[in-house]
Amino acid sequence: MFPSIWLMIMTVTFITASVHSQATSSITYDAGTSIEVQSGADECANDIIINGTFSGSGTICSGALPVTLISFEHIVNRNDVKLIWVTDNEINNAGFDIERRTHLNQPEGGSSEWEKIAFIQGNGNTTWHSIYTYADLKLQSGTYQYRIKQIDYNGNYEYFDLAGSVLIDNPRVFSVGQNYPNPSNPKSKIEFELPVSGLVSIKLYNMLGEEVSIIINEMKEAGYYSAEFDGSNLASGVYVYRIVAEGNGQRFSGTKKMILVK
Repeated sequence: MFPSIWLMIMTVTFITASVHSQATSSITYDAGTSIEVQSGADECANDIIINGTFSGSGTICSGALPVTLISFEHIVNRNDVKLIWVTDNEINNAGFDIERRTHLNQPEGGSSEWEKIAFIQGNGNTTWHSIYTYADLKLQSGTYQYRIKQIDYNGNYEYFDLAGSVLIDNPRVFSVGQNYPNPSNPKSKIEFELPVSGLVSIKLYNMLGEEVSIIINEMKEAGYYSAEFDGSNLASGVYVYRIVAEGNGQRFSGTKKMILVK
């Protein structure tokens, strides 16, 4: 019933183990019951009576079970991931930490450590279904895992894992976007996409065709990128930036206008 709670019952007699989603709840274990709560897990209820033994590095906490999770899903759009989860009967729900980790490429193998990337405020106490969303934007190509850590106002918590992994594929074609903001005053960003690895250069020219700035000129792996431009040392006016990307026998070039206002 509760993903992060593992109860190892080692007894012949087991009278009651009940949990209610209302404002109150109770759990009673008969004499001789052995309970193990693993690290990071909580066994929570308003009234807990344990006549047997308790072991493990998890915690026994008072207070009703804080939330019932109905669903936890995701949507991928290019290199953006949208997480969506629905809860029911929230009790004392402070909110959710959003955590992410990345699968490492060979030869390292394995995965990175879990990293907190955001916090979403909970609804405290409610008997209504609540829909929560979080958008993880501008990710590099790779494989990701997500989980949410539901936390109550007493500091108790429970983890819910997103089923499976999330794959961000490499772009299928070369592309370069319009700098934003435009007009630039004086800083802006230029996003570009590479379906293959190779040498990438982005250079800025004035309206006479003279090169006035090199924004980027380096090797890049296939993926999604954002180059930063700072026009603090240039005069206001209209400029043109040009991208040239070469790799794996392919070549791409493109130009766009940029307005600089200071």
